[in-house]
Amino acid sequence: MADRDKDDAAPKLLSGGNPQIPKGEGDGPVQSYIAAMPGWKRDVGKRIDDLIVHAVPQVHKAVKWNQPFYGVRGEGWFLSLRCFTKYVQLQFLRGTSLDPVPPKASKHREVRYLDIHEGDRLDEEQLRSWVEQAAELPGEQM
Repeated sequence: MADRDKDDAAPKLLSGGNPQIPKGEGDGPVQSYIAAMPGWKRDVGKRIDDLIVHAVPQVHKAVKWNQPFYGVRGEGWFLSLRCFTKYVQLQFLRGTSLDPVPPKASKHREVRYLDIHEGDRLDEEQLRSWVEQAAELPGEQM
């Protein structure tokens, strides 16, 4: 019975392996999301979270709609991430204002994506530059 209760307490994985984490403000819900990311994606989530915290020490975090959001308190959100079946996707909410523009377009005019697949070598210098640039832009209010 104890093992079953333990399994019931683990976050449910939604389509593509995206963890279902209750919405909440702060680092705690984001760390719960990262801990629930399946397989290799967890290491990617940890690395991205660390990179964001080092690039924007005052970063504000939350989980909304089953994905971590990063922003500047009072200024809005600049980035989110989400698990898909074969990749982790970073969503730059004002991505068309970044230089260079992240590679993947969106149906939303300003949003751009970066998809990270298993085995990809992450260009941390470029990612850090995008995070720093994004944090300086007006964020999305949600």
